[in-house]
Amino acid sequence: MKKNRRKILSGSRKIFFAILAMFLSLSASAQQITASGQILDAQKEPLIGVSVQEKGTSNGAITDLDGNFTLNVQQNATLIFSYVGYKSQEIKAARQMKVTLQEDNEVLEEVVVIGYGSVKRKDVTTAISSVSTKDLDMRPIVSAGQAIQGKAAGVSVISPSGKPGEDMSIRVRGTTSMNGSNDPLYVVDGVPVDNIRFLSPNDIESMQILKDASSSAIYGSRAANGVILITTKAGAAGKAKISLTAQFGLNKVVDKVESLNSSQYKELQDEIGLVSLPDGLPDRTDWFDETYSTGKTQNYQVAVSNGNDKIKYYLSAGYLDEKGVLDISYYKRYNFRVNLENQIRDWLTVSANISYSDYTSNGGGAMGTGSNRGGVVLAVINTPTFAPIWDPLNPQQYYTNFYGVSNITNPLENMARAKNNKDKENRLLASGNVLVTVFPELKFKSTFTIDRRNAVNTTFLDPISTSWGRNQYGEASDNRNTNTVLTFDNVLTFNKNFKKHGLEVMAGSSWTDSDYSNSWINGSHFRNDLIQTLNAANKIAWDNTGTGGSQWGIMSFFGRASYNFDSKYLLTANIRADGSSKLHPDHRWGVFPSISVAWRISSEKFMQNLTWIDDLKLRGGWGQTGNQSGLGDYSYLQRYDIRRVQWFKKGEEGDTTDYENALPTINQINLRTPDLTWETTTQTNIGLDLTVLNGRLTLNLDYYYKKTTDMLMNAEVPAGSAGSTKIARNEGTMTNKGFEFSISTKNFRGGAFTWDTDFNMSFNRNKLTKLELRKIYYDAKTSDVINDYVVRNEPGRALGGFFGYISDGVDPETGELMYRDLTGDGKISSSDRTYIGDPNPDFTYGLTNAFSYKGFNLSVFIQGSYGNDIYNASRIETEGMYDGKNQSTRVLNRWRIPGQITDVPKANFKLLNSTYFVEDGSYLRVKDITLSYNFKGKLLRKWGITRLQPYFTATNLLTWTSYSGMDPEVNQWGNSGTVQGIDWGTYPHSKSYMFGVNVEF
Repeated sequence: MKKNRRKILSGSRKIFFAILAMFLSLSASAQQITASGQILDAQKEPLIGVSVQEKGTSNGAITDLDGNFTLNVQQNATLIFSYVGYKSQEIKAARQMKVTLQEDNEVLEEVVVIGYGSVKRKDVTTAISSVSTKDLDMRPIVSAGQAIQGKAAGVSVISPSGKPGEDMSIRVRGTTSMNGSNDPLYVVDGVPVDNIRFLSPNDIESMQILKDASSSAIYGSRAANGVILITTKAGAAGKAKISLTAQFGLNKVVDKVESLNSSQYKELQDEIGLVSLPDGLPDRTDWFDETYSTGKTQNYQVAVSNGNDKIKYYLSAGYLDEKGVLDISYYKRYNFRVNLENQIRDWLTVSANISYSDYTSNGGGAMGTGSNRGGVVLAVINTPTFAPIWDPLNPQQYYTNFYGVSNITNPLENMARAKNNKDKENRLLASGNVLVTVFPELKFKSTFTIDRRNAVNTTFLDPISTSWGRNQYGEASDNRNTNTVLTFDNVLTFNKNFKKHGLEVMAGSSWTDSDYSNSWINGSHFRNDLIQTLNAANKIAWDNTGTGGSQWGIMSFFGRASYNFDSKYLLTANIRADGSSKLHPDHRWGVFPSISVAWRISSEKFMQNLTWIDDLKLRGGWGQTGNQSGLGDYSYLQRYDIRRVQWFKKGEEGDTTDYENALPTINQINLRTPDLTWETTTQTNIGLDLTVLNGRLTLNLDYYYKKTTDMLMNAEVPAGSAGSTKIARNEGTMTNKGFEFSISTKNFRGGAFTWDTDFNMSFNRNKLTKLELRKIYYDAKTSDVINDYVVRNEPGRALGGFFGYISDGVDPETGELMYRDLTGDGKISSSDRTYIGDPNPDFTYGLTNAFSYKGFNLSVFIQGSYGNDIYNASRIETEGMYDGKNQSTRVLNRWRIPGQITDVPKANFKLLNSTYFVEDGSYLRVKDITLSYNFKGKLLRKWGITRLQPYFTATNLLTWTSYSGMDPEVNQWGNSGTVQGIDWGTYPHSKSYMFGVNVEF
């Protein structure tokens, strides 16, 4: 009986526990649900790769190709839906969900990169411009500099010529230095670099321009010309993404300068009287058609990115091939990038950015020189049309019989002189970062970077085809240089928010070391053109071959403190101390402070009723930055020039010199400057930021005043007992002041159509105010026939002013240009010269309109300059009528008989630098027009394609200008600070038509 009772009790317990387990299971099941649904955009299109996360947990999912997701969550859970470019939403979980995400147009919450950190845009206290990067993959640009042109107020960007791969000339709020560089400092992923040729625009995530000293002073001695911060793309958690961009374009020079035909050329030469030409010369060659061809551009870029909550990566590679409108000119670039980030522990993150690029170019021959010296552009007009390309009697040689005229070389021969020239460079930029989170408010980041560049420049001229090559029996050169820059940064940041107060304190150090070496060798006397290296040269230059090297270093300490009260009252202070090896130890250190404040007026109680104002902020700042770019690596030291003695020379009778065992001579080349110190720019800035009508209109206004003191100059002193008359010293002062504004509007919102506009305009006034040792600097000689400088810089005037004679037109009786007698002494002399033009514009501007309708997108970018002059020195060669060169058809209007009224003087008139060659360089240009279409559909989603966007872009499509040259955006002196706006046989810009496609999957 007891045994049976125990069996019953035992069975009952089993049943009880089974029922209890069932209830617990049902209870547990009741606490979880399976949430599923679809996520769409405002146009009801599925969004792929949206992050869906259960709030407060790491439980999450990613939407598929149809925007669908499935996730097991707690019954009362809240789901967070987030996607780049869209506003995040928090929604209570349900079994069936349909979520629509709205685009994030809240600009004030955008995070912008600043020096050694980042900040929300609404809390910025300084003058910072952000450059949109959303359309970079649809514009035919090869450098980040092109992306800035016309896009940022206060930033002037010009392309001095149309050469493939040409560096842009970028000025942030004017020119600040005469002898030093005026380029901004580029900082790519936190690493300072001197140029960004290596960087593919497709790899850029964001670009910020620090324009005032209160924002850029944290970079101290290298930030006098502003700072451009570039952040490259990184991987993101979610599904792997593959992006492909393919472009193909055609370039064409359209504006043609017509030259005289053979009969017109003979008639002109008969008037000049220097050349005797036979009658009946035919027109054999159209040199414009023979010289200029259709350029082609190919650009292919691919990127792969992915990641999770621990590891993220971004890989990219690309190939660019840009063939210019001059057949021998080209630019090729291969680029590779790897960006990695690994969160090893909650408190430790390690990352690496590695970039490698290899680029090769040929500029297309000599520019800015006469046709007889290799000047291709001027030779197109200066070469008579009766001449054939090749010599009929010597088919391997270019034609040279110009009836005794020796200063003509046809443009194809000039190009042949440079066709084997090659500039190659490869660049490795690698940095490793360690981020240690001591606790959430305190972080320490250490970065080590190597920037290594290897460059090779080679030339070869065959001994047969060209006149110069035959004179030299062929010639070649090989120049190589290697530069390695090491940078080691350590930054400690404390960031704490408590109630309405926010405090950030940052302190750090930076060590930079540079090691440069170079070698050069030249040779001549080649047998033929089959072997183009110097081992085939019979003569190696005894006095133009050698090696060299130099080093420099900078040690820096810096800090920043920022205080924020309720995003209403903001204060930021920076300081940096730099010590440079280029300066004397007694003057090596420079300290560069800055301070800026901001008041968000819109947060005050008295503004609460003005609901149409979203944000109104007043900013002010002051700061100092430095510049040492005008200095050589050993500028303060006494330096010497070493010259070899001809060991093979045989002495004349009575000369007992032992030439065979002679030693090189050493000569002093500069005067020692122990008191050399920093060039310093002090800048004050006042700004206003306004956003109204729910973000429909944003306005930014800034006024600034910049003063550069202790300008670094290479001056000449009167000859005396010293062995040299050259000295590097601090001796100048310059100012820039200006006003700039930008407006962004969302003109139309609603339905499938949108229209946005961005407009900016900049006014800058430059003045050289003081020079001490040398009061006047002349620059920019052009034509040999005039042999005089056309630019004069002196205190009291803006840099780059044109200097010469005032021309009062053509004298109807004599046909001569009438030059104004300013001294009133009855004769024209050098004392009658004055300032005849100003290359500095009154203002520059840029306007972008973006339209979108369903899948179609249209962007129109207009850019221009007003009030600047151009000195058209090309006309000296094409309208000067002083020798046997051919001329442009404008000389058909030349004066020929007494009493004739014309604006073109007679043949062989008196040539001087004058207002006759100064022209208005103002222009308005339709820079880019881009039309694209975004294909969407179930079939594409089924194939895994998230973006399919073909597009067409036209560049330099229309230009309105009164300038008579081939293009008003020009400067033969390239990136010079003291010479601007001179056109002298400069490589012309061209119109381009680009077809491309962007694909993501």
